[in-house]
Amino acid sequence: MHDRGGGGHKLLLIALAIGALLLAALTLAQAATPAPTNRYIALDAGRDHTCTLHSTGRIHCWGSGPSELLEVPEGRYSDVSAGEWHNCAIRQEDNGITCWGRDSNAPDGAFVDVAVGWHFACAVRERGELECWGTGGFGRNVLDYGQADPPDGEFTSVSAGYLHACGLRTTGEIACWGRGSFGRTDAPEDVFTQVSSGTTHSCAVGEGGQAVCWGMNNYGQSDAPSGVFTQVSAGAWHSCGLRKSGGVECWGDDEYDQANAPPGRYLAVSAGMRHSCALSPTGASCWGRRDEQALEAIAPPSASGVVADVSSGGGESDTTPGTPTPTPTPTPTPATFTAVSAGRTHTCGLRSTGTIDCWGDNTSGQGADPTGTFSAVGAGGWHTCAVTSAGAIDCWGRNVEGQAADQSGSFTAVGGGAGHSCALRSSGAIHCWGSNNNGQIAAQTGTFTAISVGFNHSCGLRSNGAIVCWGSNTNGQTAAQTGTFTAVSAGNSHSCGLRSTGTVVCWGLNTSGQTTVTAGTYTAVSAGGSHTCGLRSTGAIVCWGNSNNGRTTVPAGTFTAVTAGNVHTCGIKTDGTIACWGVDTSGQAPATRSP
Repeated sequence: MHDRGGGGHKLLLIALAIGALLLAALTLAQAATPAPTNRYIALDAGRDHTCTLHSTGRIHCWGSGPSELLEVPEGRYSDVSAGEWHNCAIRQEDNGITCWGRDSNAPDGAFVDVAVGWHFACAVRERGELECWGTGGFGRNVLDYGQADPPDGEFTSVSAGYLHACGLRTTGEIACWGRGSFGRTDAPEDVFTQVSSGTTHSCAVGEGGQAVCWGMNNYGQSDAPSGVFTQVSAGAWHSCGLRKSGGVECWGDDEYDQANAPPGRYLAVSAGMRHSCALSPTGASCWGRRDEQALEAIAPPSASGVVADVSSGGGESDTTPGTPTPTPTPTPTPATFTAVSAGRTHTCGLRSTGTIDCWGDNTSGQGADPTGTFSAVGAGGWHTCAVTSAGAIDCWGRNVEGQAADQSGSFTAVGGGAGHSCALRSSGAIHCWGSNNNGQIAAQTGTFTAISVGFNHSCGLRSNGAIVCWGSNTNGQTAAQTGTFTAVSAGNSHSCGLRSTGTVVCWGLNTSGQTTVTAGTYTAVSAGGSHTCGLRSTGAIVCWGNSNNGRTTVPAGTFTAVTAGNVHTCGIKTDGTIACWGVDTSGQAPATRSP
């Protein structure tokens, strides 16, 4: 059983230096005082065992089960999923899948997500297609229920349960398949940010942060509490959710105290069969059934290699003698923001001092504050890139497709998409890297003055004012308009350009009116998920398209810049502060953010 940032029991948590404010108020400067070192970036609870992924790419599994289940094959990995009787992980070297335990079979090819259920597994290929496989189990052909026959379409993540699985489409809709008894595959029709498949029920987080569960409810495992959540995990007969505040709440069967979450601030939670585990800013905690060391909490090594002792039943940790005390970060010199970039569910701002402040979702480390000084920043789906003061590219966050790989050279601008990144060289050439499943890194040649990176496509502004786009064109988002432009912006499935006359034109998907431009003249434009915003010469911001959760409801004030994310928007006010609006489930859209 597996969840992740859209899937099941685990979330990628890379570079957790700002865990203290990750889920509470993810604003442009993640934390003034860094959390203690935590090198574990993922955690997944299986049947009676747990696996963790270290920032070095090493995986450690512990608990109850056959030796082959807990003995991890040698290698470096970027993702891990713990199932009933076997585990799977994505290799760093080629994005291929390695499985071990009672079933070591895995398909060939490159993948971005993997989820293990009961004697079957599913994964998302680089192009977004689902593939499932398995052998049945204990002589039973349980695959007859169809859990190894996923639906068509493009997906961002997948979660495998007992005899069913669910996937999150690129549109935010959920599709479930396999055994449908108890309604476990009857996903509600709505837009979601994450989904998790349990034994006989499923849970998801809605676009507004609400937790929703469906399927069997004999222990109350589908009675999700109210409030705002950033993640849910469906276990065997219980469920757990991570609140926006960082607290964990569990519901359902509590025979072994598996639903009795300890207090503390956490970064991710995973519900297993009879136990639960969570990552905190200081390590890992587990609670529930403790037989055969199923709940032995593994602590991450500190920067000096000293192991921290993290006991189950709390979000705090004690360090062994000799562990260095973290040096507090000095209070930054008062400054203003000069640039802002809104990603999928996180935001980053560039201060006048050259430092970068990020806030919002940090499940893949995309919201961590980098060290050093920079001249530009671009927030992507689950990663962030920035141009250093020396002109090179530094990236952090999810790197499954290589989209967060640092780049040498001299650059002036950078942008991040879902699985790829592009930057503008000082020479005017465009350089892209990462996933190329839709040709999104096959950049056009020539001299450019601007670059914008969308979900699976990119656009560039040539020195002669023409716009060219490349990558996915499923909705006409790369069919650039002709004419002379001064700016370009690539969104999820649409693109926009600012003509030299000051008018804006958009093209691509228009299901929410995101390409139906509000008349008038503008000085800047930004294309988001399913909405678009423009900055008028008066300093007013106008937005159009999907208005859910207030993403097009602009606060009062005058602005100098605007950036539209997937479901939120931010702008820089004339006083150098940042105002954000729209969906704020991960803290990506604070009303006010000061430098």
